[in-house]
Amino acid sequence: MKVILNKDLATLGEEGDVKEVAKGYARNYLFPRGIALPYTPRMIKQVEGRRAEIEARKEQKRLDARSLKEKLDAFEMSITMPAGANGKLYGAVTNQTIADELLKSGFQIERKRIDLAGNGFKNVGKYKAVIKLYENQSAEISVTIIAQEIKTETPSSKPAPRRGRKDDSQQAARREGQKEQKAPASEDTPAEQAAEN
Repeated sequence: MKVILNKDLATLGEEGDVKEVAKGYARNYLFPRGIALPYTPRMIKQVEGRRAEIEARKEQKRLDARSLKEKLDAFEMSITMPAGANGKLYGAVTNQTIADELLKSGFQIERKRIDLAGNGFKNVGKYKAVIKLYENQSAEISVTIIAQEIKTETPSSKPAPRRGRKDDSQQAARREGQKEQKAPASEDTPAEQAAEN
């Protein structure tokens, strides 16, 4: 079934494009949300009447993409991640990580538009990330991944006691203390205590 897109849809096309889609997809998703219009002579005339407006919006998107491309090409990003001694990260830098870092720097880019080699970066080093912009334009940013220093505690000579269990030396000291408290009371017999009073 042919439809005319009334709005941009990343997975399908842009406003004013004529696309072939499944009938159910058009009836159940595109038409109720106003994303597409039926391909009829009346709708074709309506879209052709707005053609100049649609082209002006597309040209504005091209200009915005060009200026964003210039900014992104000059942008260098550094990310600090926990890593092992061999430089392997405890995790990976994904397109979501890059999108979050770009957002902190003032660039609002969807993670779907960020293309990384493989499934992400898994080692410390320098990489390139490609960001798809409007139409066939794309920008390439430089990403440097730095290993985060992990503080390691030096193990003491005496191991720490386990939680939930008393240390044997602590238990022994407590037993000795209890014996000392009981010992003075057991030395005097009741007759001797009465004689003292």
